Amino acid sequence: MTKYFKYLHYILKHKYYVFIECCKLGIPWLGIIHDCSKFRPSEFFPYADHFFGPGSDGMNTGRDKTGYYSTRNMKDEKFKFALFLHLKRNKHHWQWWILSTSDGEHSREIPNKYFKEMLGDWKGASKSIKNPTPAVVWYTKNRKNLKFNKKTRKKLDDMFLKKGVL
Repeated sequence: MTKYFKYLHYILKHKYYVFIECCKLGIPWLGIIHDCSKFRPSEFFPYADHFFGPGSDGMNTGRDKTGYYSTRNMKDEKFKFALFLHLKRNKHHWQWWILSTSDGEHSREIPNKYFKEMLGDWKGASKSIKNPTPAVVWYTKNRKNLKFNKKTRKKLDDMFLKKGVL
């Protein structure tokens, strides 16, 4: 039962920081409804088990030192499916904007309000885990793992690589 309270505490802390960032970006409503899908049983229980179950390291479980984690070598199938659900339920994740077709993957441009929410999520997430990494550092180190269309990529590169903001 403790793992569920620990995970609930993390979600609330994360939502708080993201809400603050979303307010700064002029999208308070998206900050309020941000990550509500994490309260669904299909996400909540697998996430709590993965991050706070036996042998876990809290929200750092499976992450590298920048805070990025890949599911490629992950054995926790319940968590992988819950993560898939989360990414496809929430438009602030770049994965939501990937269209897979028989001729490959195509990334669509992320509309500005979800782009802002994504930035708020990145900044809020960095504040709510034990090993915080500033969003600019996280983006720079993980840029090659993130799939964006040309317009969204340029927007991010201009913001992070040229100006070094966030």
